Amino acid sequence: MQTFEEFVEKMLDMWSKYPDFHIYHYAPYEQTAIKKLAGRQRMHPDVCSFISELFYEGRLSPAAGNERQNVNAKGRLSGTGLRFVAVNHTGNQNESIEEVETISNLVNELLDGESNWTNRKGEALNLTLDDILIVTPYNAQVSALRDVLPKGAHVGTVDKFQGQEAPVIFFSIASSTAADAPRGMEFLYSSNRLNVAISRARCIAVLVASPALFEMECKSPRQMMLANAFCSFFERAQAL
Repeated sequence: MQTFEEFVEKMLDMWSKYPDFHIYHYAPYEQTAIKKLAGRQRMHPDVCSFISELFYEGRLSPAAGNERQNVNAKGRLSGTGLRFVAVNHTGNQNESIEEVETISNLVNELLDGESNWTNRKGEALNLTLDDILIVTPYNAQVSALRDVLPKGAHVGTVDKFQGQEAPVIFFSIASSTAADAPRGMEFLYSSNRLNVAISRARCIAVLVASPALFEMECKSPRQMMLANAFCSFFERAQAL
């Protein structure tokens, strides 16, 4: 059975693609109502502000208490907001062992036994493998990540994690450049996929990617629009 959260996310996806879309012919108010409900679910304001401004015209707001959410760790991932990890590699199409190794090291840092996270109620909880989601566009990268990460790690494509959430999200792009992407720029730079992946995060969203992906040559307004979301993330994120 479809959960309400999945329904909400499908509606938000529809509105990001079709601004004039309505559930009911005579109820234009439902966009505001459902977006407010969606904002109650997960994101810290530092994550929500990016998603709201880029995809929902600034109309999505976090629920009261979400500002308490925080990752408390001694490693490189602590606090809240957006992070970018540049991983240099060449010739990778849909699988990057370099990104796999980087994510594995960061996950191990988080699972040092001393890290915790604070929920919206202000409660400090131990940070476990269940509190981390690793998302990637490609099934080949899913397999590569599962081969290296601890058993039970939550790894999958964006579609698998629709409706789920976690304190920490990793988004591994895998392709070295736009030209290497086997499904082309439209798939690689999908703003919808970026939206769904990053908005899983309660506290921290980490984009792991080749820096060459931000040096693309856009040859049309459509390509510029596709690249804009990733470039906006890059500009706002704290580099690790």
